[in-house]
Amino acid sequence: MSRAATTAKVRIVHAAGAIVYRMQDGEPRCAVVHRARYDDWSLPKGKVDPGESLPTTAVREIAEETGVTCSLESLIGTTAYPLKENTRKEVTYWSARAHDGEFAPNSEVDRLKWLPVDEAKDLVSYALDRKILTRFADAPMPDSVLLLVRHAKAGSRREWSGDDALRPLDKSGRAQAEMLVPMLRSFGATRLHSAPRVRCEQTLSPLADELGTEISIEPALSDEAFLDSPDAAVSRLVEIARSGDGVAAVSSQGTAIPGMVERLAAASGIRIDETHTKKAGAWGLGFAGDTLLFADYYRSPLPVL
Repeated sequence: MSRAATTAKVRIVHAAGAIVYRMQDGEPRCAVVHRARYDDWSLPKGKVDPGESLPTTAVREIAEETGVTCSLESLIGTTAYPLKENTRKEVTYWSARAHDGEFAPNSEVDRLKWLPVDEAKDLVSYALDRKILTRFADAPMPDSVLLLVRHAKAGSRREWSGDDALRPLDKSGRAQAEMLVPMLRSFGATRLHSAPRVRCEQTLSPLADELGTEISIEPALSDEAFLDSPDAAVSRLVEIARSGDGVAAVSSQGTAIPGMVERLAAASGIRIDETHTKKAGAWGLGFAGDTLLFADYYRSPLPVL
């Protein structure tokens, strides 16, 4: 009998959470929760519900456990540990800036503390949580965050007889655009910008409808404009990130996006092995001034389960 036949498949239980922080006296204070059921102190997190992406899960679980709304920022990492035979839990963590809300004891969490990182590391019950807190402390904090989104599926260019700038999303692309809404909202996207292509605008239209806002058209961010003047495209992208309140989501194309990410990363000394971006994929970009601090790739907005 082969080894494959005798080895049981490991089932993965997906979960998500965050280092939720707010600034006090110039330093972050992190949320640590006490779960009465386990009598432990841990980071807010929880299992994925059907129909959710990991970012959506993280924000929902944080709200349920702490009463606090937040916006995700940088991807910190994933921890894994066995639950029982042939079952492993994987928890993906972000940093997340706290906004509104107040804690009230609930069925999952009976206490919450906001602590400096070192005190949080002393309090948490698990080494894996301390590892995540250490990574958070070692990472620079962004001034601004921007979501750079490739347009969703738009069918075949060969089968479209009209002006390619007018090529719309197909059925699959429209579904992807709808799924982008909760994911982009998890990062706090409120300002919307698009290259002058119908498929790019349509990718952000469901979010624009939900927010009740307009999409600003950005001529410098199409593929053709990037190839003509890559420096101008990168400059405009950074300007969008830094201007205005809140997080911007920018929809562009499959040549401009990798090119802009590569140039930003090279200028900041960040190594990125692969910048190809799938349709409806997104980059979470964090900046300190003009300098790129992180570039996290999210290959799909589709649900985990």
